[in-house]
Amino acid sequence: MTRDQMISHLLAADAVARGAGQHGHHPFGAVLVGPDDEILMRQGNIDTLHHAETELARRAGAAYSPEFLWTCTLVSTFEPCAMCAGTLYWANIGRLVYGVEETKLLALTGDHEENPTMSLSCREVLATGQKKIDVHGPFPEIEDKLVAPHRDFWL
Repeated sequence: MTRDQMISHLLAADAVARGAGQHGHHPFGAVLVGPDDEILMRQGNIDTLHHAETELARRAGAAYSPEFLWTCTLVSTFEPCAMCAGTLYWANIGRLVYGVEETKLLALTGDHEENPTMSLSCREVLATGQKKIDVHGPFPEIEDKLVAPHRDFWL
């Protein structure tokens, strides 16, 4: 997957995130991209426990074989938390693309009770596993666009 394709899928995930925000959910979004570069699934955030990435990875695990998922990419607007990175790992999704680092999210949300961020990068979580998940991110050139729905949401 080229950088331009990654950015295109990040923008698709952003559209999902904005839709989630319009419905009162946290404005995070994720898409699952197949090996042919087609979006197979979309998922917005639901709440503090049901993150977009976790719900998408669980749905994908129920719909596709682990062998197929290893050839897929989970694309997320923000860096997945430890829970989401772990679920991606156990679902056997072979690649992760995220737009904005978790540290930027912490700067936006502060100590908001609905988003108690952890200072643990997804790369650190995934590095502890036995399989090598390919990780790409962040993408500073679209950060402002991905951050925009969060600016007023966490007040």
